[in-house]
Amino acid sequence: MANEKVHLALLGCGDVAQRDYLPEFHRLGDRAEIVAVCGRGPERARQVAEQYAIPHWYTDYSRMLAESDADAVINLTPIQLHTEMTLAALQAGKHVYTEKPIASTVADALRIRQEAENRGLVLVCAPCVCLFPQVRYAQEQVQTGRLGPIFSARAYAHMGVPPWHGYTSDPAPFFAQGGGPAFDMGVYPLHVLTGLLGPVRRVTAMVGKVFNSFVVEDGPFEDEVVTVEADDNWQMLLDFGGGLLASLAANSVVLGSRAPQVEIHGLLGTVALNPIDVAAPVELLRAGEGWRSINPPPSGRASGPDHHLGVEHLVECIETGRMPLLGAAHALHVIDILEKAARSSTEGRALDIEHFFRREE
Repeated sequence: MANEKVHLALLGCGDVAQRDYLPEFHRLGDRAEIVAVCGRGPERARQVAEQYAIPHWYTDYSRMLAESDADAVINLTPIQLHTEMTLAALQAGKHVYTEKPIASTVADALRIRQEAENRGLVLVCAPCVCLFPQVRYAQEQVQTGRLGPIFSARAYAHMGVPPWHGYTSDPAPFFAQGGGPAFDMGVYPLHVLTGLLGPVRRVTAMVGKVFNSFVVEDGPFEDEVVTVEADDNWQMLLDFGGGLLASLAANSVVLGSRAPQVEIHGLLGTVALNPIDVAAPVELLRAGEGWRSINPPPSGRASGPDHHLGVEHLVECIETGRMPLLGAAHALHVIDILEKAARSSTEGRALDIEHFFRREE
């Protein structure tokens, strides 16, 4: 595709699209362009198309896939729609970048991976945190042995206690079956832990549900009652083999925490980081030196999550033919961990992970 821009179609134009993706897309302006956008409501789809000079807008994703000349689809739909939308895009011959998680079940993740492989299409799977500069810095500390042998790690992911104030989209999908804090937020630290330390071998967990419902207090869905269907309180213990154990909590029942979201403990040092905010300093402890705050190099976004790096990676893979660093095998491994964690809680025993990936060095 030398000297041609990659044509992209945006599937979903809600909160994450307008807050994180679209404002950063100008960084790819010389290599790619968004030629179509699809949303559930015509008012929002039209408004996004006008604001970002996107030539075509749709409320029917099938029409968009059939009519647009997009090379690839950016799937930003709610979690429960990821499988249907990603499969439809692949079956239409489009490369895909899908927001996390790739699917809500291992079976669906396998279907998606197989479809992409059968058609020879690029499939890039969020979260793209392993491309974030603070995670790259932690990776360097781990791989160079500066932390010494590593036998312990811990991670934390939470969605805050609902309702969420100031949220402009429908929060219901985050709490419906197939969603919940583990699948929405837990995937961030899980991708970091496994990206830095390698695949998990076994998992044991306790999983519970605290809330049954809540009332939205402001925004366009004010006064609506949201039913909490998904488990909202997860505690997991991950066995990486070789004596390396890690704990992970994911919930939407905690107001906040001062604990680092990811912490890797070595015999010669510790690295603690926020895997989502590219502006947050990395805290580093080394034997004989004490704690230091390290500012990672800029990523292109001033603060918050730089999800745009995942779209850049998609475009690069389409342009060059390289295999994605953010591949389906890694995303499938994370879903396998979560599925086995839920089963472990029910069965009261540790379960072996079945699907693995090759860690990029």
